[in-house]
Amino acid sequence: MTPIRIGNGYDIHRIESGDGLILGNLKIPFDKKFIAHSDGDVLIHAIIDAIFGALCDGDIGSHFPDTDPQYKGADSADLLRQAVSIMHERGYQFGNLDANIICQQPKLRPHIDNIRRRLSVLLSADICDISIKAKTKEHCDAVGTGEAVEVFVSVLLVRDN
Repeated sequence: MTPIRIGNGYDIHRIESGDGLILGNLKIPFDKKFIAHSDGDVLIHAIIDAIFGALCDGDIGSHFPDTDPQYKGADSADLLRQAVSIMHERGYQFGNLDANIICQQPKLRPHIDNIRRRLSVLLSADICDISIKAKTKEHCDAVGTGEAVEVFVSVLLVRDN
């Protein structure tokens, strides 16, 4: 069995008028919210995809389909806990994570450390192994015009000894 595995994840959700965005299990004050079947946490969704990608085990939709009513309004942190449990069952531990959150607004820099802290708990990881970066699209495409938020994530999983 491979001692290390790398996975990449991606997600995008449109946004509409609302009372804040959920990113990394943290509610970010904003006048918009995600349009989604679950809570729309694009960061956690991309992390889940990256974990399943590293395990060569499908994607978030194959494990938690949006056609299944039990996931309507689901807390993405609960889905991440399940993905982490599968990762452990397969004999892997979390190594590190690198994420890019791309949105025009709101400014995320003031929230990055709190997001990292939340993720460190959810992933049972040291905060120094979690990198979160925020970028804009310089007003290009749907993300740049404030209609959506997208996330790219890479994770490293390490085989248990």
